[in-house]
Amino acid sequence: MSKVAVLGSGQVGEVLAAGFLKHGHEVTRGSRDPSKLADWKAKTQGAKTGTFAEAAQWADVVVLAVKGAAAEAVVEQAGPQNLANKTVIDATNPIADAPPRNGVLSFFTNLDESLMERLQKKAPSARFVKAFSCVGNAFMVNPSFPGGPPTMFICGDDKGAKAEVKAILDQFGWETADMGAVEAARAIEPLCILWCIPGLSGGGWTHAFKLLRL
Repeated sequence: MSKVAVLGSGQVGEVLAAGFLKHGHEVTRGSRDPSKLADWKAKTQGAKTGTFAEAAQWADVVVLAVKGAAAEAVVEQAGPQNLANKTVIDATNPIADAPPRNGVLSFFTNLDESLMERLQKKAPSARFVKAFSCVGNAFMVNPSFPGGPPTMFICGDDKGAKAEVKAILDQFGWETADMGAVEAARAIEPLCILWCIPGLSGGGWTHAFKLLRL
């Protein structure tokens, strides 16, 4: 079991922190202002909190679960030196502030550069792996669908880090599809747009992706 720092005080961070605790990992949630997490800490057995830097320094595995617009600043505040040689699970998406059009979100990146590539440049010694970015938080931990485990698409440059993330995804009840190196995040991140269209268009949020192979 790992020491996992979940950076982010929002709902995604809360869901993932609960998932790691459920599966026996030690968890510290990080926030720019740890007092925001006081209620969560009080009601959660075994919970720890700290600043982004404190959580990242303590951890073996770091989960980035913040708004995409804040992600680069959070990596800086966590400290590239505290992320060096650690697996960093990047659950962020580069969602812009503009409202959706016909259910389609806007991104502040383009198809020639993903947010994860920007984050990797901010902390070049960290072992980034994209995961948890193509589904809503209600299904991130042990989802149950009639068609069996859904597929989580991952990518990153470090094979060892991806193996570590796959082991976590196995615990969390997912099938893993490794799409390759960091550049593949250019394709994975827009799956967030596709996943959100039914919900934003009134068709509901109870779905996930499945990769079928012969």
